[in-house]
Amino acid sequence: MARVILFHKPFGVLSQFTDKGTEGSPRPTLSGFIDVPGFYPAGRLDRDSEGLMVLTDNGRLQARIASPKHKMPKTYLVQVEGAPDEDAVSQLARGVTLKDGPTRAAQVTQTTEPDPLWPRDPPVRFRKTVPDHWLRITITEGRNRQVRRMTAHVGLPCLRLIRVQVGTWQLNRLAPGAWRYADADGP
Repeated sequence: MARVILFHKPFGVLSQFTDKGTEGSPRPTLSGFIDVPGFYPAGRLDRDSEGLMVLTDNGRLQARIASPKHKMPKTYLVQVEGAPDEDAVSQLARGVTLKDGPTRAAQVTQTTEPDPLWPRDPPVRFRKTVPDHWLRITITEGRNRQVRRMTAHVGLPCLRLIRVQVGTWQLNRLAPGAWRYADADGP
């Protein structure tokens, strides 16, 4: 039977257990938080993204979660610089064409700041003259830095990206750096 770990990846942590590319690197990895053998990440989050990561000890489940062909939805709360208008939200929802091709349609809604919103180190830059807003975006792909590139494409640079859901698994109130076991079929 497959086992699953839900992990709240903090900002600045690599979504892998080692950092072989830079021996002696001070960059934190999953091994600083999870000391359970046999588990591997099912998908990735960029170093500058935070939120839910699903890890499993089952290769088939790992592939089902991570592979775009299975279209497992992943939901993000995205703090963007600027004010999203109806056209920008509509473009994101229809899908946009990036350098590596068109994205699938997404579910996009404007939302409020998450509650609770934990502090980030370093903090998100704040400019008095430019407002920031939050979007809730659900995609079924997972290309490299896809959500960031999508929001930038419509003129809304991403300031903070928090993954809150993968399939039926949810971040809920799991604290940054904390993890817990979960049911392999979802919560």
